[in-house]
Amino acid sequence: MNGVHDLGGTDGLGPVVVEENEPVWRAEWEKAGFGMFPFPFAAGWFNVDMFRFGIEQMHPAHYLLSPYYEHWAHTAEHYGILAGAIDPEELEKRTRHYLENPDEPLPDTKNPDLVAFAEGAVRTGVSPRRDSDAPAKFKPGDRVRIHDDSPKGHTRRARYVRGKVGTVELHHGTFVYPDSVGNGGPDDPQHVYTIRFDGKDLWGSDHAEENTVVYFDAWEPYLEPAGNIDGGAR
Repeated sequence: MNGVHDLGGTDGLGPVVVEENEPVWRAEWEKAGFGMFPFPFAAGWFNVDMFRFGIEQMHPAHYLLSPYYEHWAHTAEHYGILAGAIDPEELEKRTRHYLENPDEPLPDTKNPDLVAFAEGAVRTGVSPRRDSDAPAKFKPGDRVRIHDDSPKGHTRRARYVRGKVGTVELHHGTFVYPDSVGNGGPDDPQHVYTIRFDGKDLWGSDHAEENTVVYFDAWEPYLEPAGNIDGGAR
C-alpha cells in the first residue's frame, strides 16, 4: 500500500501524544468495534493481513480523520459484504434506526463458542508462524537493502525503509507472508528478520537525531544483499 495509510516515518503530523491514564475505551461503541475483529476472523471472513488491507482501502481523508475503532468497523463491514453476510441496504436501514433511537439496546445474541475463541485469541494470540524447508538466505551481521519498488495491494514493506541499507540483527524463523495472505493468496511462509537501521541511513545525517536507531522486521522477499555498498539516504 502506497497511500496515506502508510504513516511510518512521515513527518508534519505533529508529536505523538502519550496520554496519562489513557482509558481502554473512549466510548461504548468501541467495545463493539473491538469485537468486529475476532468474531469475523473466526467466521473466516478475513485473516489479520486482509483485515489490515481492508483498512487501507478506506478513503484517505476518512482514514486520517476517524478514530481507531472506526477503522475496525469499516474493514469488518467491507469483508462482511464481500462474504455475503451483510446486506448493505439492511445495514443502512439499521444504522438509520439506531441513529434515530440511540437508547435502544442492541440485539442480545450469544454464541459461547465464538466468545471462547475471542477470549483465547486475546490472551494468547493466534500464531502466524509456519514451517518451511527453505533455507534462510541471510544471517545476523549481513548487510541488506530493502527492495525499492512500489508493490500494489497489501504489503508490510514501509515506504520509509525502501531502498535503505541496514544490518540483520535477528532471524526469527518462517511466518505467513503478508504480501500473499493479505491479498487473498496462500500462507507462503517466508523467513523473517529484524533489521537495524541507523537514523542517518534513513533520513540523512543532516536530519536524523543523534544516536537514533530503528529496528524493522522484514520478510525475506523484501531483502537483497547490500554487498560493500555503504548505506545512506541519497
